[in-house]
Amino acid sequence: MDERRFLNWLTTRSSLRVPQITVYFWVIKALSTAMGESTSDWSVHRVNPKLAVCLGFVGFVIALVLQYSRHRYIAWTYWFAVVMVGVFGTMAADVLHVGFGVPYAVSSALYAVVLAVVFLAWEQTEKTLSIHSVDTPRREAFYWASVVATFALGTAVGDLTATTFHLGYFSSGLMFAGLLFVPAVGYWRFHWNPVFSFWFAYVVTRPFGASFADWMGKPRSVGGLGFGDGRVALVLTAAIFCMVAFLAITRADVQTTAGQHLEGAGGVAAEEPSPEGAD
Repeated sequence: MDERRFLNWLTTRSSLRVPQITVYFWVIKALSTAMGESTSDWSVHRVNPKLAVCLGFVGFVIALVLQYSRHRYIAWTYWFAVVMVGVFGTMAADVLHVGFGVPYAVSSALYAVVLAVVFLAWEQTEKTLSIHSVDTPRREAFYWASVVATFALGTAVGDLTATTFHLGYFSSGLMFAGLLFVPAVGYWRFHWNPVFSFWFAYVVTRPFGASFADWMGKPRSVGGLGFGDGRVALVLTAAIFCMVAFLAITRADVQTTAGQHLEGAGGVAAEEPSPEGAD
């Protein structure tokens, strides 16, 4: 493919490539963050950590290839990609701390800068950060780059509050659960920008799910319930599988038009004026 054809392919519009933002989305997102945390922790303690990270990266690449090959939203491929981002994003954040000794405060700041850079590049290029405009390969590339950055940031922040700040896994989970109400209330009651509200909630969902996964899986000696990371990962995987199967059959989260905006939690529709140049 020559450069001109490649550029044309990047900006060729087709069907929307992401789901409607309903309650199903937020539940599966939380489950996937928890599953990614527990799967990552289990794998790096069962096989060589370097091998585990390589396998996570390979799975991540395969998931994105499958997602890109569909040209539209398909529940199985989309959520497989999210799950693999959850696993690999967790590993990417943990590698800095465990492998290179980078403090969680530093890695949290680093990933916050990375996310800000991705958002800035996305906004400058596409003139919108709305996921309801993800209908070209280039926009989808920005979307997945943002998702990876939010997972890595959320992982680092969750570990920061649980370990560095000594809040523990359960208390951290409760704190992030409370933070999730901020964008929800801001969007519903105070008419916050829906794009800002969505990404605010998206970032916070990561440490929320991961904190409760650690609380359930980690030994009692470190403040967990001691169920084991492997068992927690299996239960969460089964739950995700059932919910995605439901969505694949019912197509309850397939967007019909780019004008129908559901970026608030709970699936309450709200019309959002398209930013200039978004289309």
